Amino acid sequence: MGRSSTSGEGTRSRTHSRRQGGDEGAGDRDGGRPGDAGPGDAAGGRASHRRGKSRKRAAKKSRVRRVFRWIAISMAVLILGTATAGYLYYRHLNNNIRSSARSGGESGVKKAAPNAQGDTPLNILLLGSDSRNSAENVKLGGSKDTVGDKPRADVQMLLHISADRKNSSLVSIPRDTILEIPECTDPDTGQKYPATDNRPINESLQRGGPGCTLTTWEKLTGVYIDHWIMLDFAGVVAMADAIGGVDVCVKTGVWDRPTRLVPGGSGLKLPAGTSTVRGKQALQWLRTRHAFGNDQNRAKAQHMYMNSMLRTLKKQNLWSDAGRLMNLAETATKALQVSDEIRSVPKLYDLSMQLKSVPIDRITMATMPTAEWSQDRNKLVPVEKSADALWRLLREDVAFDKNGKEKKKPSASPSGPPAADPATLGISVVNGTGVGQAPKDGRATEVADILHGKGFAAAETSQNPEPLKDTVVRYAKEDGDQGKSDALSVATALGLPTTSVKADPQAGGLTVVVGADWREGTAYKAPKAEAGDLPDGADDINAADKGQCMDIYSVYKWDGKS
Repeated sequence: MGRSSTSGEGTRSRTHSRRQGGDEGAGDRDGGRPGDAGPGDAAGGRASHRRGKSRKRAAKKSRVRRVFRWIAISMAVLILGTATAGYLYYRHLNNNIRSSARSGGESGVKKAAPNAQGDTPLNILLLGSDSRNSAENVKLGGSKDTVGDKPRADVQMLLHISADRKNSSLVSIPRDTILEIPECTDPDTGQKYPATDNRPINESLQRGGPGCTLTTWEKLTGVYIDHWIMLDFAGVVAMADAIGGVDVCVKTGVWDRPTRLVPGGSGLKLPAGTSTVRGKQALQWLRTRHAFGNDQNRAKAQHMYMNSMLRTLKKQNLWSDAGRLMNLAETATKALQVSDEIRSVPKLYDLSMQLKSVPIDRITMATMPTAEWSQDRNKLVPVEKSADALWRLLREDVAFDKNGKEKKKPSASPSGPPAADPATLGISVVNGTGVGQAPKDGRATEVADILHGKGFAAAETSQNPEPLKDTVVRYAKEDGDQGKSDALSVATALGLPTTSVKADPQAGGLTVVVGADWREGTAYKAPKAEAGDLPDGADDINAADKGQCMDIYSVYKWDGKS
């Protein structure tokens, strides 16, 4: 048998014959039956077949690589396009948001010290302006002769979210409440406005913008306010439409229209019972005063609206509905004006998440107790004692409701290093009694003398007053546990609660600020601040209460026919 034309193939053929056994090998040598391929031809055919299969596999791999390459390129383009579109949309939303300075002046109010977990309450001032300086706002009604004027803050509410984020409180002040507006500076023009007495609180917006309204609230309440958010008429309408409407209730039909004696009116016209209001009708509900009787009841109606809106949002699965979520984001960023430090979509989103986790039955809304002003019965003034009881709950982060588990009261003898010898402690005593009235002369000296009698021989008075609602004992935060123990020993000596002890990164040492809550006497009597202990006249409503329905003043009752 001659050598195969390709030695490799011949070698493979012989090896193959030996592997398969004798009979097959004999048949190969005999040449086989007529028409069968010989050994060399068979080997060559098999090799050719293998080369064909190899080429097919290579071609297939090449096609697969090309497919994967095109998939990768397409995915890269898609991801890049989506990322670019996402970035551009994110930038677009950010550009929608208008902002201004957080504060318009100095209130002297400091941010609350963190609790044991390092958390602090969150306070946000919510404002609704009566601006008619746009075509949209003019179309929505109201006095046309105010077009071009600086807007006033006709809706003012302070939203408080507790440090543990387990409850939330909201307090309104009626727009015509008379009080002191502090000195403010307009951040846009630099114009300074002097402090003024006996002016309606809604004018604060005209004296330096939302920051001035925030400073006015801080001076009144003693509560540090982190941010402000403002909407105008058009913004209210847009947000109501984006939400899809809010349910409200009136006990009888209502038509808030001009009468022979009282001009104006919001135009609100609803049948008795529950109605879903949206757009312009939602604005009419929020603006109605005459048909609800007065400003206090208007605030109550606004609280009903907000509670219903919160229940609606809780029921809606917005976070899984991309279309609605984008629509709401677009509407909100166009409608809102905010303080500078929250002028971004992520910060506003984070802010909304702070309230999202609060259960609906732990949200309570109230109104600052007021009475008629002696100089004008159409104006209001705070009922001082009742109002301060309300503000104390916020300052001490006490819930407006009784639906939470009772917190453990701070231990009177907390763990930590022992306090230093009283005689070795340098203490500065500050007169802070001048809140809402003249400071009590000599009060710092009186309290320093009390300390001297308790062995704190180095206590000295400060010549720099610091008006403060509540008496506090501050220690330098950098002094840690030892500073806290020393401060607690001072608080105990004065009969102050342990909650009065605050760590302060700005404090140079131990400082006692004698607040407006302790203007006289040698023994401090702590006012009570218990959950749900709201004063008379607060008109509180819990957000879980679905049975609220507004009374209608007789002149504005509507039979549903005319």
